[in-house]
Amino acid sequence: MTQRCTRILPAGAEHPVPVDVVVLAHDQRHLRRKLLHLQHGEMVMLDLKEAVMLAHGDMLALDDGNVVEVIAAEEKVYDIRPRDRLHLIELAWHLGNRHLPAQIEEERIVILSDPVIRTMLEGLGASVSEANEPFHPVRGAYHQAGGGHSHGHSHSHGHDHSHGHDHSRGHHHHD
Repeated sequence: MTQRCTRILPAGAEHPVPVDVVVLAHDQRHLRRKLLHLQHGEMVMLDLKEAVMLAHGDMLALDDGNVVEVIAAEEKVYDIRPRDRLHLIELAWHLGNRHLPAQIEEERIVILSDPVIRTMLEGLGASVSEANEPFHPVRGAYHQAGGGHSHGHSHSHGHDHSHGHDHSRGHHHHD
């Protein structure tokens, strides 16, 4: 019989020892209702009131009182290294401006592999190397676990950013 899960216990919370694990890539962790295949062959029907972004270490609370641990799968990513802290902020801005999921750390940024973005980042002076590791992007305002907002944000991408202002001042390039 397939177990059901109707609630999530956040990573780090007190919980029983997990009876199994489910390994999911970053784009498979945004869920509301789905049949999940556990590592040892069992299945769990995830049936939540609203969609959540599951994090590595979250626990699926099963109807029988047991829990299943969510594990972030290894993915092909880029390990992006800036020249310094300010450069890291500039790189993060460029990635955010393109609405790319990014894992931002003290010394590096991690994104999913994308050759076009790699070329852009290298053009901006970043060191980019390939890696295989779990991807933990920053949870944005529209992807909070346990609630938050839907994807229904109204944000026009076709609008004119000029607003009649002279944006040429303050722009400088680093060599």
